Amino acid sequence: MSVRSITILGATGSIGTSTLDLIEREPERFQVRALTAHRDVAKLAAAAIRTNAEIAVVADETCLPALREALAGTGIATAGGDDAVIEAAARGADWTMGAIVGCTGLKPIMAAIAGGKTVVLANKEPLVAAGDIVLAAAKAHGATLLPADSEHNAIFQCFDFARPERVRRIILTASGGPFRDSTLEQMRHVTRAEAVAHPNWTMGAKISVDSATMMNKGLEIIEAARLFPIPHDRIEVLIHRQSIIHSIVDYIDGSMLAQLGPSDMRVPIAHTLAWPDRMATPMAPLDLARVGRLDFEEPDLDRFPALRLAMDALEAGGADPAVLNAANEVAVDAFLNDRARFLDIPLIVGKVLEAYRPVAPDTIDDVLAIDSEARIRARERVEMVTA
Repeated sequence: MSVRSITILGATGSIGTSTLDLIEREPERFQVRALTAHRDVAKLAAAAIRTNAEIAVVADETCLPALREALAGTGIATAGGDDAVIEAAARGADWTMGAIVGCTGLKPIMAAIAGGKTVVLANKEPLVAAGDIVLAAAKAHGATLLPADSEHNAIFQCFDFARPERVRRIILTASGGPFRDSTLEQMRHVTRAEAVAHPNWTMGAKISVDSATMMNKGLEIIEAARLFPIPHDRIEVLIHRQSIIHSIVDYIDGSMLAQLGPSDMRVPIAHTLAWPDRMATPMAPLDLARVGRLDFEEPDLDRFPALRLAMDALEAGGADPAVLNAANEVAVDAFLNDRARFLDIPLIVGKVLEAYRPVAPDTIDDVLAIDSEARIRARERVEMVTA
């Protein structure tokens, strides 16, 4: 059995933790080259020790002394700062998990892609904000991009890349989040605790809010348009409350291929870890008799305007997806910190998209400049709604 070298960018978040869980179940199959985190020294150091990582890197350089102290005598190298994270990504691992939230993960992902190996995308920014640039780099360097999002991983497993013209539709499924049955009036009074309480998945606060607004599904439409060779208007969304079917590929002969599985990110991550093989996970077999029924309904764009904003940004192209992503991050952060209401989130994003129309980015630095300016404008909008 060949040993695969592994780097995890964002090792202390939910995706990184799930990835580590799988790796640690079969340590003879994997050699951990690098683990990175933003500032969670305790969790990073513990993971590095458990996996005997070659190096542990903390993006916040002020946390480096604490990391060095935690790993003293282990033989595990340490480093700190954004450049150190990029260098860790460039260490030539066979398989790199990209799970750094925000556009700070763009340069590390590009560094990993330059190595020409397998890069797994769990964070949305590379394909949403810089899709064309990322795809061009992967092609130039011969890198393989695999999606870890449950929806895109499901499509990947069902999509006929040899005959994409035979695909009629891609259908992304969505749980609908915690407010799928709420009225607009009820959503005016949503609290932080209610918004992050996802009914089906255990996720971080930001992505949980994105699920609640359905912006997450809008961003996934943009990702799907980048990953799969199919016209934008053939990508659809269905509310599927049980989160058992993770997405569907509809073919011209009437066949629909769907990937089913439990609501646990270890399933799609395991697929990417072993691809093109399969590996065992701790998941129990799906008990369809116990599930009993699978329900579907169309999303309500009046109650969830964020989905429409993302669809419009995809259609407009250029810099709009990058602006959408940046403005949404600021708006969600404002909501999580009680500086904006839940329904203000799509309003803020929409206003920034209307007012800020930069030219399409050609480089990652262009994307980061657009991201920075969009954030400034979004913060201004936050001040307006809280004034």
